[in-house]
Amino acid sequence: MHSWKVVVAGEGGQGVQALAESLALAAFRGGFEALYIPNFGIEQRGGVSLAMVQISPKAIGAPKFLLADLVVALSARSISRTRQYRGANTIFIYDSSLVKAPEISDEVVGLQAYDTIAPEAFAERTAYHEEGPVKELRIARSIAIPAADMARRELHPRVFNMIILGAIVAVVKMVTLEQVKEALAEKLERRFKADPQLRELNFRALQLGYEQVAGPVHTAV
Repeated sequence: MHSWKVVVAGEGGQGVQALAESLALAAFRGGFEALYIPNFGIEQRGGVSLAMVQISPKAIGAPKFLLADLVVALSARSISRTRQYRGANTIFIYDSSLVKAPEISDEVVGLQAYDTIAPEAFAERTAYHEEGPVKELRIARSIAIPAADMARRELHPRVFNMIILGAIVAVVKMVTLEQVKEALAEKLERRFKADPQLRELNFRALQLGYEQVAGPVHTAV
């Protein structure tokens, strides 16, 4: 079974670390070796936040790596920030929304966020443009997910990172949506109990992102 090296990057406040930690926890609970390394330096707010995740059926030899199998960019600046990890065999997922990106805390998942950045400043840093650098990447495959737009239109702006996580699950295939949901329920047990709507929004966002890559999931009646 194939091992995965994943890099996720975005603006501080977009939920990069929560996303990556939840993915690693789901893989670990699913019986795989999993390693998560945060890298947000001294600029957790206003800078690019980066996380590295490894998932493997066997022992992981080194905590860091040179090239990633999957790179995920949640903002325009994070495209250049992840350049060194991309290669000819890398799959690249990015948020293609042309709307203002939501403000999401790195400390929590989905809706449980704190407003820390002025919306107009955040949008300027994270918006993609039609002639942007995505088209210039030398990679194996790119997957555009208009996550921020979908979240704003169909759910809630602050669960856009869970849409991206659902898309990652569909690509990696070593963890299931149910395992990720269980990891989120474990991580946010008290918050989910206090407000069941948060649980539903996050889970619906995961499903929505997954279906953007894998197609609709039909549940047997």
